[in-house]
Amino acid sequence: MSFIAEEIARQPGAWLEAAAVAAAPGNGLPRPGERVAVVGCGTSWFMAEAYALLREGRGLGETDSFAASEFPRTRAYDRLVVITRSGTTTEVLELLDRRRGRYPAVALTADTATPVVNAAEHVLDLSFADERSVVQTLFATTALTALRAGLGEEVQPLAEAAGAVLAEPLPEEWLTAEQITFLGRGWAHGIAREAALKMREATQGWTEAYPSMEYRHGPIAIAAPGRLVWHFGPDHDRLREDVAPTGAHFVNHPEDPQADLVRVQRLAGATAARKGLDPDRPRALTRSVVLDRAAS
Repeated sequence: MSFIAEEIARQPGAWLEAAAVAAAPGNGLPRPGERVAVVGCGTSWFMAEAYALLREGRGLGETDSFAASEFPRTRAYDRLVVITRSGTTTEVLELLDRRRGRYPAVALTADTATPVVNAAEHVLDLSFADERSVVQTLFATTALTALRAGLGEEVQPLAEAAGAVLAEPLPEEWLTAEQITFLGRGWAHGIAREAALKMREATQGWTEAYPSMEYRHGPIAIAAPGRLVWHFGPDHDRLREDVAPTGAHFVNHPEDPQADLVRVQRLAGATAARKGLDPDRPRALTRSVVLDRAAS
């Protein structure tokens, strides 16, 4: 078994553990009414987007998400949330240093023996969700679960849904798809972007991601037989009807988008294996991006 397969399977238990971490007093998570920024890089950025839209959508305060490298330096917030599996990513550490003394930061990380621990005022230790695979699955969803639990969401039903997804077979038409477009509305758009990234990283496949209502504005042109259109969350906008004439297969499940993401993670690992690729060590990727600023 690859590392990624084992890590995907650990998610339901890790999500329950994350809920307990989020319930601990003094964890530094955003309080209702605070103006909050959430940042990350790569997968962590997409989890930041999902959380930001969930929090603001619940009326808990203005919440923005950014790639760490694109954070607006002049904007003021009450709190910064950073998601970093490795705790060593250059752009994240530089941002934490720049905002020091302006507003507090809480970091969610899988490695508490790294510089991020001293760079943030609060740390959520998610080391139980650390990974050996370069491709993130377990840590990303566990971090999002901790943040969702901090919003008061129930985690038990989410973990149970993920457990059921782990037991399902993967249809052949998914495994042989030439191209996949992932769609989602609201916070599910962040999940869609992460799904597309997972397939690109692990399988070197052609994937795209869009907000659901943007799909009709151009991207639908690539829908064709042998390709998938995967929608996270209910298809209230009847996209299935527009996709049907193209011959592409429309995929849509009733579960929470985070649980549905587990299907895509499994698909990424299985498709990589079919192609003879190593999903634990994708081409040109490393666990953490650490830049040599002196050399530049």
